[in-house]
Amino acid sequence: MGKGATDRPPVIGITPSLSIDTFPHGTFERYALSTNYARAVERAGGIPIILPPQVGHVADVLSLLDGLLLSGGGDIRPSRYGDTVVHPETYGIDDLRDQFELELTRAALELDLPLLCICRGIQVLNVALGGTLVQDIGDQWGTAIEHRQQRCGVPSSEPSHEIDVVAGSLLEMVYGSRAIAVNSFHHQALNRVAEGLRVVGQAPDGLVEGVECPGKRFVLGVQWHPEMMFEAHPEHLRPFRALVEAAGDRRVERGMEAGIRAGAQPGLG
Repeated sequence: MGKGATDRPPVIGITPSLSIDTFPHGTFERYALSTNYARAVERAGGIPIILPPQVGHVADVLSLLDGLLLSGGGDIRPSRYGDTVVHPETYGIDDLRDQFELELTRAALELDLPLLCICRGIQVLNVALGGTLVQDIGDQWGTAIEHRQQRCGVPSSEPSHEIDVVAGSLLEMVYGSRAIAVNSFHHQALNRVAEGLRVVGQAPDGLVEGVECPGKRFVLGVQWHPEMMFEAHPEHLRPFRALVEAAGDRRVERGMEAGIRAGAQPGLG
């Protein structure tokens, strides 16, 4: 017999980026995702599936999932969080991806679906709930820390600064520490934090690096890229393990609830 719905590994949906690639036989739009995201989910015990941006199927897509991972990528269109001017450093805007991920995030929160939001993902989470972004850190925030560590020659798998973690937070629970050494590949960051989100991690320059959503099963946003670090620094697999564990718990609970409802129907039992 095959595995039932409650004893298979949790299914984790991951959002990709749009890539435009040119080959000898033409130029094509393709969906791109760093393999590190999928490998981290697999290593954590989940089944990764990629979610192409689309319109009109958010509820159906979420019905297939036990958890959701919002990946990194290009910038969100500034008008979506109230900015009327596009900063010269803002890049990679994809309106279909914006629409899909914002709708996906709001619906996932309504369903209490476990949610891990990485880099762009933490920004999508904030904008989905009404928050705003710093469009360019160097110009609009400061240069005390270089948040694009590639400019300093630091490899992607290595940390470039530490963050301070709030005591008793979900982030501390996941990492087991009040200080986390993280990598950094972003020129944007959270500005006004949305109502309903709690800041749980900050860089030394005050930028928000971690948020959670109190009252939800599992919602964690991180501004760094743990998927790039977990092989060299195993503690960075912990957010993926926490996501998969929360997704598994939710799936089991939903399966039990469905069984109870089925058993309560007349003529059954």
